[in-house]
Amino acid sequence: MHSEITPIVFNIIFKNLDCNFYFSIMQEDFLHYVWKYKAFDTNELRTTHGEKIAIVLLGQHNFNAGPDFFNAQLSIANQLWAGNVEIHVKSSDWYLHNHETDAAYDNVILHVVWEHDTDVYRQDNSEIATLELKHYVDKKLILNYQNLIQSKSWINCEKDFPEIDDFVLNNWLERLFIERLEAKAKIIDVFLKKSNNDWEAVLYKMLLKNFGLKVNGESFLSLANSIDFSILRKLQNNILDVEALLFGQAHLLEKKVEDGYFIDLKHRYGFLKQKFSIDNKAVIPAQFFRLRPPNFPTIRLSQFANLYTLKPQLFSEVITLKTRKEFYKLFRNGTSDFWMTHYTFSKVSKPSKKLLTKSFMDLLIINTIIPVKFSYALAQGKQIDEEVLKLIRELKMENNSIVSKFLKLKPIEKTALNSQGLLQLKHSYCDKNTCLQCTIGNSLILKN
Repeated sequence: MHSEITPIVFNIIFKNLDCNFYFSIMQEDFLHYVWKYKAFDTNELRTTHGEKIAIVLLGQHNFNAGPDFFNAQLSIANQLWAGNVEIHVKSSDWYLHNHETDAAYDNVILHVVWEHDTDVYRQDNSEIATLELKHYVDKKLILNYQNLIQSKSWINCEKDFPEIDDFVLNNWLERLFIERLEAKAKIIDVFLKKSNNDWEAVLYKMLLKNFGLKVNGESFLSLANSIDFSILRKLQNNILDVEALLFGQAHLLEKKVEDGYFIDLKHRYGFLKQKFSIDNKAVIPAQFFRLRPPNFPTIRLSQFANLYTLKPQLFSEVITLKTRKEFYKLFRNGTSDFWMTHYTFSKVSKPSKKLLTKSFMDLLIINTIIPVKFSYALAQGKQIDEEVLKLIRELKMENNSIVSKFLKLKPIEKTALNSQGLLQLKHSYCDKNTCLQCTIGNSLILKN
């Protein structure tokens, strides 16, 4: 983490040292950024011994163990070198990190540092050329960087966000959406391995989790994990059995209710529990508190049961369908008959079909359908980026506190692609203070 320093002190340092940026507030990440994007004056580069440096290839940024940039090509003193580049704040960090005893660093051809305080050598005792970067970086770049990372706002670039170029923002949000999908694909891959490569089972788990929304998502996922999908397959032709299984595992049949439907479900669950040797000890109890009645777990589980009773080959349909209207038709179902006049087991309500709303179906498409379709395509070695981009753009922007705050800063087209991109931006970049890896951060640091 960067050290705290007030703007006044910073300006004094800046004026007195003329870009000899006080190394206690310098970070290696910033130096990586400067090198990677060649954000420094490359004319008349010289080593600490005065040898001329010309950059042919900067190298590939390495995020794992070993030197920071692989396969660079540099001309040093008119001799072409091919190898790796290592970057530190101070030259002496080479020894602090014990690189002198690590053979992985023998192929380093240039040591890039902010402040040169000692010469460094390979294991064969040959000296490694050093570039002291502080002489070649523009003051404005450093000041932009410092102003950004030391911001105390909701996001570091809050005061500058309204002025971000729309083209830059829109392209970055599209990339962030794909990045978010790629992260979800890794989670789905774990589900797939646990399900013995059964994509139907993966869809079942993802879908049941997201039927629970934010409040009951983890509860419904624990419910899905407690019931092997092979059991659900065997019961799909009887909605009462499916409901009995789901309600029973979700701890919703444990109270005493004098109602024929409830008694029937409880009897069925007792039989199914014994037949399939299952229990619900690991299932997190579902919550009703602060939920609107349409989102009660009883209603959502009945809708889910009804869906799987009506659509026994759901995965095949999901993979085939492409448009929002097609998915709306697929999910246009409600509950079983009992729940048309109830929200809970014990109280009668005004009759209603309790169909899935379009806003709820949009959330299912965003959080389940698109990630599963994307992951399945990856597993098949196919690219469907354009297909999922087209589908996500058809959906309305999600309504949550993070998206609302961004919209207060700047007008943004209200599509689900942008809301997903903004969530990824906030969680993976803003919250982690990784402005150097953010396209918006880059544009602000490089501005004149």
